[in-house]
Amino acid sequence: MFDLLRSCFPPAVPFLELREVHTYFPIRKGTFGRPTDWLRAVEGVSLSMEKGEILGLVGESGCGKSTLARTMMQLERATSGEIWLDGEDLLLLPPSEIRKRRLDFQMVFQDPYASLNPRMTVFSTLAEALCQRHPGLNRSKFKLTEKVAKVMARVGLDARSMRKYPHEFSGGQRQRIAIARALAPEPKLILADEPVSALDVSIQSQILNLLLELRRELDLSMIFISHDLAVVHYLADHIAVMNSGKIVEYGPAEELFYNPKDDYTKKLLAAIPKIRQMA
Repeated sequence: MFDLLRSCFPPAVPFLELREVHTYFPIRKGTFGRPTDWLRAVEGVSLSMEKGEILGLVGESGCGKSTLARTMMQLERATSGEIWLDGEDLLLLPPSEIRKRRLDFQMVFQDPYASLNPRMTVFSTLAEALCQRHPGLNRSKFKLTEKVAKVMARVGLDARSMRKYPHEFSGGQRQRIAIARALAPEPKLILADEPVSALDVSIQSQILNLLLELRRELDLSMIFISHDLAVVHYLADHIAVMNSGKIVEYGPAEELFYNPKDDYTKKLLAAIPKIRQMA
């Protein structure tokens, strides 16, 4: 009877699923320029997440977190494996299709000043991102300005400052601009790579709360990458711990934070000041 029910209601397909993803970089070449040694930045990573979930990816610098994020974004090409988004394997798509599909998954980087074009105003930056999804918007200056103002308001920025340049904003405001740019194409998934590590502690909490608010309002799926397990615990539904290119532990945030199994996870937890663990 149960077998019959299972056949009638097959398991739901995960929103995002990585299957044995490897990303290697050649570091030594031999005869005829063929690689003889490789840097194994990502090695056999398998993960999945549901729609509307926040997945935390945590590990020390150099463990492969950012390379994995760039591989998911198709900014780095996976050596092997599968990356399924909404039932489609991104690794099988040609470059022209990847460019179109990338509207569905946007990235927020660690340093907002480096990731924003200093020669473009906030209006130009957000207008460019909006027109990627809706090319016809640039035919109406009024509608485009209205859309830019709405995106700015959504991340807590004053629309009257849309004609300013990145250097005229504080670090926290610049990160809000970067988040607004990621939201503008109406993505299904946001990858946030250490988005608060360059900010003051008081500003970090504001950005984290903004991300939680956006998840609730827009039903966004999010991968939040950090070296700080306490920050990831505050934000994420599930946590994956990465070390030397591999996922060494994965589970619900509460369970992993308070009952870790892997020695490396325990090491990361031991590095958190006690007062933050109790918060």
